[in-house]
Amino acid sequence: MAGQRVAVITGASSGIGEATARALAKKGWHCVLLARRAAELERIAGEIGGECEVCDVSDRAQVDEVAARVLARHPAIGLLVNNAGVPARGSFLDIDPELVERVTAVNYLGSVWCLRAFAPGLRATQDAHVVNLVSVAGTVAFAPAGAYAAAKHAQLAFSRSTAALLRPEGIQVHTVMPGFVETEGFPQRTKLRSPFLRRFVIEADDVARAIIEAVEKGKAEMTVPWFPYRISAIAQALVPRLFSRLVTGRAGQHRDE
Repeated sequence: MAGQRVAVITGASSGIGEATARALAKKGWHCVLLARRAAELERIAGEIGGECEVCDVSDRAQVDEVAARVLARHPAIGLLVNNAGVPARGSFLDIDPELVERVTAVNYLGSVWCLRAFAPGLRATQDAHVVNLVSVAGTVAFAPAGAYAAAKHAQLAFSRSTAALLRPEGIQVHTVMPGFVETEGFPQRTKLRSPFLRRFVIEADDVARAIIEAVEKGKAEMTVPWFPYRISAIAQALVPRLFSRLVTGRAGQHRDE
């Protein structure tokens, strides 16, 4: 393992996290996988020659404890991938309040706690990277997934803020914003009613490739795929009232999204 770069990936027991760990391992990275499901973590870590730690990223104390153990083994961390996330379908008026709190704690605050905990390891590496999996929901507010979008908007602000903060220290922060991705935790093709949107559902491997491209090519922000999601984000920024009317008009049709 001497000389290998070390990557820490959260939410690595399935989906984008698993795909990213496998892709990084093929690139020569030594991967430390974090998630809540021990059996899945151990299986994947064994298959790629990595390590794993059971960790709920919403629990700040637990994140600190796990990071301390990882940093004791690997004082220098070359890459932190903040991928852990939970879905939250439903509007702010319909969704359970506990889920509003949970999606904020995992999708937004989990990234904050992990960056703070692993910062010493990142600072010990000359060319360190942080990748935040924000989703296009961080740029487009959609009523039937309001709590999820709000958490992702907060994560996007966190990602952009820390990019400016850490750049002088030689740590690059990358924001990757996938659209609809078919994963175990986020089944899209069976939920989306719109045939148009189903055409743009991508796979976890597509996002993993984008993460590696962002790191290797130094890309600050990536939308995956660019069309139609980047256009939607621009439209909401430029003509928010019109965009809101269009989205509201289709909310009934896509209430399960």
